[in-house]
Amino acid sequence: MNAENLKGLLSAWAALMTEKKDWLIELDSVVGDSDLGLTMSDGFAAASGAAAESELTDVGKLAYQAGKAMATAVPSTMGTLMASGLMNAGKVLKGQEEADDAAFFQAYLDGVQNRGKAQLGEKTFLDGLAPAVEALKEGKTPAETAGIAWDAFENTKGMLAKHGRMAIRGEASRDMLDPGAAVAALLMKGYAEAQL
Repeated sequence: MNAENLKGLLSAWAALMTEKKDWLIELDSVVGDSDLGLTMSDGFAAASGAAAESELTDVGKLAYQAGKAMATAVPSTMGTLMASGLMNAGKVLKGQEEADDAAFFQAYLDGVQNRGKAQLGEKTFLDGLAPAVEALKEGKTPAETAGIAWDAFENTKGMLAKHGRMAIRGEASRDMLDPGAAVAALLMKGYAEAQL
C-alpha cells in the first residue's frame, strides 16, 4: 500500500459508507441512536477529502492526517474510534512510502481497541475486523477477507453485548447484530473493491 493506494481505499470507503448509510441507520436504530450511518458517511468523506488534497507520499503521515480530519468531522463515539484506527495506523506506518496491507489493518484494529477498551467476544467492531485481519496475515485475498468479515459480522448474533447502548439490553442483546461489526464488514468490502 502506497499513498495513492490509501487515497483510493479511503475514497472507496467514503463511497460505500454513503451507499450503505440507510442500512447502517436501520441497524443502529434497533440498539443505538440511529446516527451511525450519518457518522460513517460524513466521517469517511472527511478522511477521504483530506487525503485527496494531500501531497504526502508517507503512508503513515497520510493516514494520520486523514484520521485527524475524521476526528474533527465526527466527534461521536464511533467516529472517534474509527479516527483512532486511522491515526494509530499513521503512527505505526510513519516513515513508510510502501506499507504492508496486513500491517495497516492490524494497526487500525489496535488503534480502535486501545481507544475503546473492548475485547474480542464483546460484540463490537473488533469482532468484525479481527478475523479478517488474521486472514490477511495468512495470505488470504482481499475478496476472501471481505467474506470472512461479513461472516464475522453475522456471527455477532448470539454474542452478549458488553459496551454501549446495546449492553443495556443484557441477554436480549444476543438476538441482535452488532452495527459496529457491520462497519468492519463494510471496510473490508471496500478494501476488496479498491483492489490496491
